[in-house]
Amino acid sequence: MGQFSERRVLVTGGAGFLGTHLCARLLRDGCDVLCVDNFFSGTKGNVLHLFANPRFELLRHDVTFPLFVEVDEIYNLACPASPIHYQVDPVQTTKTSVHGAINMLGLAKRVKAKIFQASTSEVYGDPQQHPQAESYWGNVNPIGPRSCYDEGKRCAETLFFDYHRQHKLRIKVARIFNTYGPFMHRNDGRVVSNFIVQALRNEPLTVYGSGKQTRSFCYVDDLIEGIVRLMDSSDSVTGPINLGNSAEYPVLLLAETIIQMTASRSSIVLHPLPVDDPQQRQPDLGLAKELLHWQPQISLQEGLQKTIAYFQQILSQ
Repeated sequence: MGQFSERRVLVTGGAGFLGTHLCARLLRDGCDVLCVDNFFSGTKGNVLHLFANPRFELLRHDVTFPLFVEVDEIYNLACPASPIHYQVDPVQTTKTSVHGAINMLGLAKRVKAKIFQASTSEVYGDPQQHPQAESYWGNVNPIGPRSCYDEGKRCAETLFFDYHRQHKLRIKVARIFNTYGPFMHRNDGRVVSNFIVQALRNEPLTVYGSGKQTRSFCYVDDLIEGIVRLMDSSDSVTGPINLGNSAEYPVLLLAETIIQMTASRSSIVLHPLPVDDPQQRQPDLGLAKELLHWQPQISLQEGLQKTIAYFQQILSQ
C-alpha cells in the first residue's frame, strides 16, 4: 500500500446517512474514495457536493452481487438501518447483510484489503444487561419483524470473524448505537429525524409506548471519528467495539426537548410500542476509550441544533 494520501477506499452504502459523512471525511484525509450504493435508502443527492472532488467516484451497485475493484480498504456500511426501510423487503435486508458481507469479504481476501463492518447495537436485541458491553451475547428474537436486520447483522459479524480466523483477514467490527445529524432521510422513521420534522411542521410528535424507554444519541461527527480511529488502529484490534454516546435519554424527554428547541406548537401523541422494540439502549464505551482513545465530544443540545438547522433548510426547499 502507498502513502496515506494514496489509499484507495471503497465505501458501500456510501450515499446513505453515515456513508455520506464517511466519504467526506476520507476525502478530507486525502483518500481516493469509491462510493458504492444501490440507492434503496441512500440518495445521489446526499453526495452531490462531493462530485467536485477528483478523488471521488460514485458507482450504482447492489452488494448482494460480487464487485471486482482494486482497493486498499473497505468500509461495509450497505444495509437500510431504520425499520421503516428494512421491513419493506425483509428478505432483501437479510441478503444485503449476509450476501453483502460474503461478497465484500471475498473482495477483501482477493485484494488483501483491510475491511470494516458497520454492525449495530441491535445485535443486543432487547437487552437484559445494562449498559451493553461487547461481551454480552444479546437477547434477540430470531423470528420477529425486526429479525431480518438484527440477525442479518449478527450473521455478518460471524462471517467477519470466520474470515479472520480462517483466512487471516484484517477485520474491524463496530457496533453502532443511535446516531443522528445532517443527511438523515426525512422519512426514515428514526426517532430524532421523526421528531424534528414533525416539530418543524407543527405536527403531533408520535411517541411509541410510554416514552419512558431510553436511547443514547451520538452525533454523526463523533461516530465517524470513532470509525476512522478503529480502521486506523493496530491489526490486533478487531472489535467488536461499541461506538455511540453513553448519555441515556428517555424518548419522551427527547420529544419535549425538540419541541422547545424548535419553538414548535406540536403536541405529543402516544402510540402502541412496536413488536420487539428495545426498552433500553446505552453503550458501555470502556473498550473504545481504552483501545481507540475515543469518546463523544458533542452534547445532545449542540448536535440537535445542527440537525434542526439542516432539516429547516431541507424542508424550506
